[in-house]
Amino acid sequence: MRDITIVRLIPDSDHVDTVASWTYAEWGHLHPGATGESWREAFRRECGKGGVPSVFVAMQGNRPVGTAALMAEDMNSRRELSPWLASVFVLPEWRGWGIASALIRRVEEEAADSGFRQFYLYTPDQQGLYRRLGWQDHEELNYRGEAVTIMLRQLEA
Repeated sequence: MRDITIVRLIPDSDHVDTVASWTYAEWGHLHPGATGESWREAFRRECGKGGVPSVFVAMQGNRPVGTAALMAEDMNSRRELSPWLASVFVLPEWRGWGIASALIRRVEEEAADSGFRQFYLYTPDQQGLYRRLGWQDHEELNYRGEAVTIMLRQLEA
């Protein structure tokens, strides 16, 4: 996987602003009223020490190339579902190398180690990737103007 390591992102990391800017560019439109600054501050708070919340980054040397997170909530209309795999993103030039899959597996490991037996995600267009990794369709709905699938992953005890 091209010398990629997956590391936990800590709040005072030099990479927080970079990774937060990726997620804001991808998903900021789904959060009316969010600004780049408010997003960065919220993102920094998600960089927990373990369990929920946690943010992981795929690193190629000292360069972040992808991210994924474990969060208590990712869909305000389904607050009864928790926790969530969220913010899976890989830089376009690094896609196709298995980085997203490695990030997803790391978040699954974190969820299992934290005692969760299942968790969720939602996606408008990556159902195939998640199905290949063992996720199952849970519900289809329209969320903030976008048709999405909520998916469920059962974790090993």
